[in-house]
Amino acid sequence: MVNIGDVARAAGVARSTASYALTGKRAVSDEVRARVRQAAMELGYTPNAGARALATSRSNVIGLLAQFLPDEFAPAMLQYIQGVTDTARDLGYDILLSTDADGPGALKRITDSRMVDGVVLLNVADEDDRLPVLRAAVQPGALVGLPRDCSGVDVFDLDFEEAGRAMIEHLARLGHRELILVSQPEHVIERGGAYVWRLQNAAKETAAANGVTLRTVFGAATQPDIGRDLHALLDAHPTATGLLLNNEAAAAALPTVLHSRQLTAPADLSVIGRYSDEFARTFSLPYSSIESAPDRLGRMAVRQLVRRIENQVREDDPYVVRFVGPELVDRGSTAPPATRQ
Repeated sequence: MVNIGDVARAAGVARSTASYALTGKRAVSDEVRARVRQAAMELGYTPNAGARALATSRSNVIGLLAQFLPDEFAPAMLQYIQGVTDTARDLGYDILLSTDADGPGALKRITDSRMVDGVVLLNVADEDDRLPVLRAAVQPGALVGLPRDCSGVDVFDLDFEEAGRAMIEHLARLGHRELILVSQPEHVIERGGAYVWRLQNAAKETAAANGVTLRTVFGAATQPDIGRDLHALLDAHPTATGLLLNNEAAAAALPTVLHSRQLTAPADLSVIGRYSDEFARTFSLPYSSIESAPDRLGRMAVRQLVRRIENQVREDDPYVVRFVGPELVDRGSTAPPATRQ
């Protein structure tokens, strides 16, 4: 069986250097890392998880708890998962993904069994019932999403309040005075999706301060329902000149809806969404957007979690709550309002 010593000899480096190059635990040059990884691939080297765990008291596995909820657009959730898994792999960790509907039960099984060295939570609710279990576990945890109580965990999220303000202020500066904001389905809020009302409340306050009428509505998360919702909104508010989308399903459906109505952005309607650049490319969306940064948030959460796992921060160091500021990606879908017939 090929071992790390064989890889080191083939790459012409010390055994410890080969280990660092493969795990990412210490910095090595790009040239050395590439040489070690090439040697490992050619020799068919795979780290022995059992031996590694005995030697380090770690499994080098991170638990990732996520749910594919019917009231959220699945492709958007996958981007958060990819950001976590890619970064974990780069740092030498595997991922144990749990999509169990019983989040607290699944988390307790995973942490009690010591299958993982740390845990990342997605789909974080305002009052998340997984958090008491995570705080009681010996493993550290990191969240992508902001709960009401952030104690005992590291938290990373988009600044949804500032995102809502940025959307309104951008269109207000262009002269828009009546806008529509389409949010996630209302039951997302009911089950604790605070990011919906965080953006919506900030948008309302900013609209009021700028003399803008803001129509706030909740849209479906699936087709064909969201298409019908968008048609109904445009029928109900014919004088609105701008559309804000805090709903990925609505963004994906909008090109078809506007085409069927013979409308274009920004000639007939200015549009700003809230989604990632990758999401825009996947669905060929031509609309300006606030970057939701799922990959960046996943990287931040995993890197901080690994720092705690590997004792790169002191036990008494405070937990962090960090927000990614909104970045408006201009794709040319906003302009001063035109008179709509």
